[in-house]
Amino acid sequence: MSFKWKRLGENSLFLIPSIILTAALGIYPLFWMLRYMFYDYAGYGDALFVGLDNFRRLMRDSLFWESVGNTFIFAGGKLLLTLPLSLLLAVILNGRLRGGNLLRGIYFMPTVISTAVISVVFYNIFNSYNGMVNTVLMKLHLVSQPVDWLGPKHAMLTVILVAVWGAVGNYMLLFLAGLQSIPQDLYESAAIDGANAGRRFWNITLPMLAPVAQMVIMLAIIASLKGYESIMVITEGGPIGKTEVMYLYLYKLLFPVSTGSPVAQQLGYGSAVGFASAVIVGAITGLYFFLSRKMNKVY
Repeated sequence: MSFKWKRLGENSLFLIPSIILTAALGIYPLFWMLRYMFYDYAGYGDALFVGLDNFRRLMRDSLFWESVGNTFIFAGGKLLLTLPLSLLLAVILNGRLRGGNLLRGIYFMPTVISTAVISVVFYNIFNSYNGMVNTVLMKLHLVSQPVDWLGPKHAMLTVILVAVWGAVGNYMLLFLAGLQSIPQDLYESAAIDGANAGRRFWNITLPMLAPVAQMVIMLAIIASLKGYESIMVITEGGPIGKTEVMYLYLYKLLFPVSTGSPVAQQLGYGSAVGFASAVIVGAITGLYFFLSRKMNKVY
């Protein structure tokens, strides 16, 4: 055996743990779901083959379609706030700012903190009776009585704000990496030609940042459509389903551990819901790629 093939074989050994984990935690569950979405299965006992009945039930399931609508509201609100704010912070920190490295660490910190911990903290901050937000607003005489931030009227806005706080730092860092890859010669040449800061940003920064922005927006779309962890901790999908999103609804079908979950596990129907949710996310991501295909070209 030649040295080249021997070296290749030795290097391949390092891939074995990753292959095993991927097969056990990724591929096997996928095939398991694809099988049981055609069965009536509660997680114990025999699985009864029902064909397409789970999908017929899905088409009539008003709770699922309400969760789809809530998902679009949640994702849209999160994207509209997160992406511009992340880009703005990246542009500011890309300049010669005193303490810039410290600020980058502060803004990125929420990304590495447990989502459950963050959600518990914000649950207490937005508590209607003794939460810090209401306390500050009342002391400043901006409101005359506590605002029910977790009630039907404001719950979706509250979970969107929590999601934005947790995501801004991550996308800011990606935008910052893209900004630092832009040659400074372009800015210097534009400045010599008399272009002000606004024109340099519009005619140089945005076009050169487009390929990075395409990736960042894609990641943000997927994360927003699949996000449910903070909602599960803060509102459990309530009140009266106002913050029930697709993947939280799926979680309740597969792991009914909270008071808002179905009485019994519905693994068969949950698999059908999971498949439908994945198709929705995939379709939206594919549509975005089609509409943004020109963004990966740098002019």
